[in-house]
Parts: sequence; structure tokens; C-alpha cells
Amino acid sequence: MHWRDIKRFLVGKPLETQQLESERLSKVTGLAVLSSDALSSSAYATEQMLLVLMLAGPLGTAYGLKVGAFILLLLAMVVVSYRQTVHAYPGGGGAYFVAKENLGTSFGLIAAAALLVDYVLTVTVSVAAGVDAITSALPATAPHRVGMGIVAIFVVALGNLRGVRESGVLFSIPTYFFVTMFALMLIVNVVHPFGYWAPAAAAAPGQPLRESLTLWLLLKAFASGCAALTGVEAVSNGVQAFRPPESKNAATVMVWMGLILGTFFAGSTYLAYRYNVLPVGDQTVISQLGHSAFGDSPFYYLLQISTTLILILAANTSFADFPRLASILGRDAYMPRQLANRGDRLVFSNGIIVLAAVAGLLLWLFAGHTSALIHLYAVGVFVSFTLSQAGMVRRFISRRERGWASRAAVSAAGATATGIVVIIELTTKFTEGAWISALLMALLVLAFYEINHHYTFYARQISSKEWQPVWPRKHVVVVPVAGVSKSTASALAYALLLSQNIRAVAVATNPEQVAKLQDDWDMWDSGVPLEVVISPYRSIVRPLLDYIDRVENEEKPDWLTVVLPEVVPARWWHNIFHNQTALAIKAALLFRPNVVVTSVPYHLER
Repeated sequence: MHWRDIKRFLVGKPLETQQLESERLSKVTGLAVLSSDALSSSAYATEQMLLVLMLAGPLGTAYGLKVGAFILLLLAMVVVSYRQTVHAYPGGGGAYFVAKENLGTSFGLIAAAALLVDYVLTVTVSVAAGVDAITSALPATAPHRVGMGIVAIFVVALGNLRGVRESGVLFSIPTYFFVTMFALMLIVNVVHPFGYWAPAAAAAPGQPLRESLTLWLLLKAFASGCAALTGVEAVSNGVQAFRPPESKNAATVMVWMGLILGTFFAGSTYLAYRYNVLPVGDQTVISQLGHSAFGDSPFYYLLQISTTLILILAANTSFADFPRLASILGRDAYMPRQLANRGDRLVFSNGIIVLAAVAGLLLWLFAGHTSALIHLYAVGVFVSFTLSQAGMVRRFISRRERGWASRAAVSAAGATATGIVVIIELTTKFTEGAWISALLMALLVLAFYEINHHYTFYARQISSKEWQPVWPRKHVVVVPVAGVSKSTASALAYALLLSQNIRAVAVATNPEQVAKLQDDWDMWDSGVPLEVVISPYRSIVRPLLDYIDRVENEEKPDWLTVVLPEVVPARWWHNIFHNQTALAIKAALLFRPNVVVTSVPYHLER
């Protein structure tokens, strides 16, 4: 089976460009594709908040509801503000575009860097948290968390490589499965808890206090709980992924997402407070609440399965938005332009592959531990929140459209709130890993400018506006040969079409080869003289380069073409039985000015 057949089996047949319109998302599938990240955060946001508050004992955990209330208020502000962004930018109102248009290129690039870092961390954190759900139900699987996480990343990436519509249909079922099970767990716990699970706090009596309850501790808990807001911006970044009317459908999905996320976060936070549930041992908060509602019945395992699926599929939001943002940056010459190209399935395949590779590496480096990764998380998303909403304030004030004052006030309130969160995130988590996110964002911005400088310099260098063509007056052709053969004959025949000044050269690694090479060549009588270069150190490439240098010094040609005889085996895997001298020669000559390398293939029969 050829590798292309394997690709078609895994990814599917190529789609025509005109089919792009049919690949758009409905509101139902759009919620699954672009909101899975935000919805999944309800599975760990409460836990991350309580992990900090429990350091102050019962007095700290008693503040869980108050800290959670501030997070809910912030969520409402962000959702309302981003609905305005969706309507203002029906073509896609991502933080990069909004900030760049209204605040300037530098702010746009900072927003883009923040989003790219956040998307990578979304994949790693959501997958790591999904694996935690598995290990909570099956502790024996804990040693294999990294392997399970990498497999999960591969599966999600593969699903996205198959296309937007197929991934939407594929991932809709797990998303709504999670929504159903999580809602059922909340309802049962509120109305009639019948489980027999002992709360973690009761299971760990006399836990020593490590910190007193201070404003600093509350701010740290707030910063950790703000992970609940990650992914909220995804809908505004992917407006064009929806069917017409795009902005209306995106705004509707934004409201649905905000209501579901807010309800789930508020419900789990309240229940954790009501039953004094803490993230202690190998049981997550959601696992304990599941036991409280369902005991050890099949419903508990269904909840854990759905939680695992949504946490892993939360990575799908990043796989939808990271490649799209990377393609825009590539189009604007701030990232490699290969990222701007759509693949066979009308998705930005290169971006999907890059995201999967980087996220997998990060998961491996941090051994798949959610608690270690979470400190890097959320800084980027709140930086993008702040810049996007600040850009909207500038837009409203400058355009002064109908109702601009109230809209600007909403965006200003959102920008102020998320800006404060950025400061809290950086100060409370800086030494715990937030500095890594800040450093990565700074390095990315520098990389953007360097890439843009390269493309600008490149365009200026190849521009023909001020260039007058000068036709070469002298052309020398060098044909490296290994001896008399059919491939050599083909290469010489092609070389004679290019020039009458042809140099055939053979590199002999053994002095005893010289006489035989020369005798065979003279007997062949090709009409082209052969020069034999002896290589005392058995190298082929270096003596050939020295010979080309000598020819250039002697002939002073305008162009020198190296014609390589290249034997092509009948089957691709036959290449492993042959040396790759031709590839080495091409690589060595690639950066030499006025030197052209041409291969003349000689195909072997099967």
C-alpha cells in the first residue's frame, strides 16, 4: 500500500475549493467545535480554585462561593463584550485583527502571540485533565498518563485533518453527552443526593494549615479559577466558520456557551461548598460529586467517560482556531506562509500538525500533570481578552455609531476587569510558571517581526521593477560521473543541449580506480573529455566542490550548471539500498550564487 493510500484512508479524499461553503458549521455543531474548550473548563476550574483555598483550611474553602461569584461576574462581562465584537466584525473578530486595526500592529501581534500560546496550552491542559478523569476512575492507569495523552492529541488532530464539517459531526456527540451527564449530576446532587461517597475533607481529618487566609491567597484562588473563562474567545475568532448569517449565529452560540458554562461552574462550586468536597488524593472534585450523586452505579462511570471525552475534545477548539489564526499571520507575512495554505480537506493542515507536535512535546515535558501545566495557563487568554476589548473601545469612540457610548462602556468595563486579571495572574503565578508563558509570548512577537523582516527583504530582493535582465555570456556545465553507464549517457546528452563547454568529472576514492575509469571512458568515446580527481580521504562532495571552485576561477562563467545523473529505483523503498550522494551534492550547492543544479533521472524498470 502506498503512503498516499494510507493518507486517504485516514484523512479522506481531497475536497474541491468550491466545497468550502458546505464545510461551514451550524449553531449546533458550532457549539460543539468552538465551545468545547470553554465548557470543559467547568470540569476543573472549581478544583483549581479550591486547591488554593484549601491551604487555609475550612476558613479558606468557605470563601469558595465568594471567589466563584466574582469569576461568574467576569464571565458575564466577557460574554457580553464579545457579543459586540462578533456583530462588529462579521468577517471574524479575533483579538489579533481587532487589536491590530484599532490599537496598532504591535498590540495586534502581542494579542496573536498570547492566543497562540494559549491555544497550545489549551490542548495540553485539557488533555492532561481528561487523562486525570480516567486515572480517577481507574488509578492503575496513572503511570501511562503521558502515553494516553499523546494518543488523545493524535486522535483529535486526525479528526480535524478530515475537515471542519466532519470534525464537527464527530465531536458533537461527546460534547452533548457531557452536557447531559454534567447537568444530570448537578440536578441529582441538588434535589436528592443518594450516593455513599465520603467527602475528601472528611477523609483527610486534621490536615495541617500551610497558609493563613490573606488577600494574596484569595487573589491566587481567583486567578486559578479564572481558568473557567479559557476558550470563551474562540467563537469570535471563528465567525467565518459559521453558516450565514455568520455574526448572528456566532452571537447565539456565544450566549448558549456562556449560559451553560456559567451554570456548570456555579453548580459545581456550590455543591463543593455544600458537601465540603476538596481535591484530595486521586479523586477530582467532579469525580467526588459524581459519586455523591450516583454512587458506584453505571451513571458515575458515564459521567467520568463524558468528562474525559469533553476534556480531551476541548483541544478541538484550539485545533479549530490555532490553524486559522496562524493562516492569517502567514498571509500577513508574520508567520511562515506555508501555514496560510489549505490542505486537501480544506483545512489548514500545516497548522494542525504544528499544534499537535508542540502540544505533545509540552505534555511530555511536564509529564502530563495538570497542576504543573495550569500555572502556565490563562495568562495568554486574558491578555488577548484585554487587548481585544480595548480595541473595541477605540473603535466605538472613533466611529461614534448609534449606541456607541453604552457599547464602549461595556467593552471598557470588560477590558478593565480582564486587565486586572492579567496583573493578578502574572503576580500570583509568575514564579510558578506564568513567567514561561510571558517569555514565550515575548519571543513569539520578536519572531513575528523577524519573519516579517525576512519576507519584506525577500520581496525587495526579487522585485523586478528596477532590474534589467543581463543575459549570460558564458555558460559552463559540469557533469559529475561515477563511470560509464546509461544514466551518465542521459546526463551528457542533456548537458549538450545546454552548452558546448562541458566538463565531465569523476571523483576516485581509490588510486587504483583512476586507470580503469580513464580506459572505460576513452573506449566509450563520448566526445566529452573526463577529468579524474583523486580523493585521499574517500570523500566525494568536498573534492567535487573544490573542482567546481577551480572551474569558476579558470572560466569566470556567468552561470555554472551542475548536471547530476540520478538513478531512480523502481520502488521507493529501494532507495535505502543506495547512497544519497546526489542529495548531498544538491544540499552543498544550494546556497552558491550563479550555480544551477539539475538532476537527470534514469528510471529503472520494475
